[in-house]
Amino acid sequence: MIADLKPYAVYKDSGLAWLGQVPEHWGTERGKWLFTKMSRPVRVEDDVVTCFRDGTVTLRKNRRLRGFTEAIVEHGYQGIRKGDLVIHGMDAFAGAIGVSDSDGKGTPVYNVCQPRPGVNAWYYSHAVREMSQSQWILALAKGIRERSTDFRYEMFGNQRLPLPPPEEQAAIVRFLDWANARLERTIRAKRRVIALLTEQKQAVIHRAVTRGLDPTVALKPSGITWLGDVPAHWEVRRLRTLVHRIEQGVSPLAVGFLAEGDSWGVLKSGCVNRGTFRQTEHKQLASSFEIDPAIVVKEGDVLISRACGSPTLVGSVGRVKSLQYRLILSDKTFRAAFRSVVDEDFMVFAMNCRYYRQQVEQAISGADGMANNLPLSSLRGFSFAIPPKDEAVAIAAHLESETIVIDRAISRLNREIDLLREYRTRLVADVVTGKLDVRAAAAALPQDELPSGIEPDALDADDDPDALEEAESDDEETAA
Repeated sequence: MIADLKPYAVYKDSGLAWLGQVPEHWGTERGKWLFTKMSRPVRVEDDVVTCFRDGTVTLRKNRRLRGFTEAIVEHGYQGIRKGDLVIHGMDAFAGAIGVSDSDGKGTPVYNVCQPRPGVNAWYYSHAVREMSQSQWILALAKGIRERSTDFRYEMFGNQRLPLPPPEEQAAIVRFLDWANARLERTIRAKRRVIALLTEQKQAVIHRAVTRGLDPTVALKPSGITWLGDVPAHWEVRRLRTLVHRIEQGVSPLAVGFLAEGDSWGVLKSGCVNRGTFRQTEHKQLASSFEIDPAIVVKEGDVLISRACGSPTLVGSVGRVKSLQYRLILSDKTFRAAFRSVVDEDFMVFAMNCRYYRQQVEQAISGADGMANNLPLSSLRGFSFAIPPKDEAVAIAAHLESETIVIDRAISRLNREIDLLREYRTRLVADVVTGKLDVRAAAAALPQDELPSGIEPDALDADDDPDALEEAESDDEETAA
């Protein structure tokens, strides 16, 4: 059905730089004539509504409770009702625009807009998000760095937006509901396969780093319940005895762009993710920032996530195998400098296995870990099963060859998911701007296949730590 979509018969120039041509029978209208800005009082029973960058606007407790920074005083909070178009004034440039699925309350940085009669809020959530995708909102912004943008109702109200007939707005939403549901089912199926492959990889690693490669080796009690028996000739040692030092970076001002040319970047909390170092997870530093050589990232470094919005990613470890950027450590990242008695590649595998994760989870569940923070004192006290170095080298080499096939399969599936998301983004853009005519396709859809509302690809925070960072900053910036 999607492949059969065709353009409209006749087009005209919309007069809008971000929109281009639109179907001849479409009009344009300013946002203030389509939506009314609301300023409702907060009710006692109202829970907090949060606007996410993926377009989801829902009660915070529906999305996730852990990891959010709570406002001590809800100064200036406003009432939000199901069906309102909500635009995050400081995050609209990144797609934080959507229709609320619940009644509740939100921060004063939100523009809460009630659609006028004949206006479909779901259609305009797509249309305004397309303004974001085209970077038109960013171009309008007065701020000079990420999160200093300010897309308030007055600016939104003065923007001209496409105006299809009401029945056509409904047809577009109807079709996108259906298409999104089909794509989401495919994405979730691929995620389930990734979860199974990840579980298989974890089992292979755990076996090797706790028992070695010889299935007939004599065992002894480790003395630690969650570690169990280990080879009789291995040692159980604290991390503090295996490292020269554990370093931490800084938290400088940075912008949400990758470092280019001679510029420097500071690592983000998601730079290490379950054994993998992702060098593109950084933000560009100002040229005036003075670089401390002691925190410059180098090839071969072993990095550990100290703090992250997702608790399942706190403590993630990865090794820097190659570098294309000039980067420094952030305050959310540790760097471990190991002694020569251990093999660093073995330690990276050991620090991505189950018994290590158990220690991390215990460390961040106490008072010191309330903000998904791994205290250095706890990290230094973690216990590890340590083989002789030559055996550790052999185990690491074996695991490298055993896991590379699984990693390739996971990478292929992740790439397929990325392509599906890119396809969905392009499809939504073409439909809401009138490049494709979906009226006949929408009319042919069976009623029982349609969800009640659009369900964006709501990544769980545990899968995407950066999505969590954006969500948390929402209340950090508006708390009074």
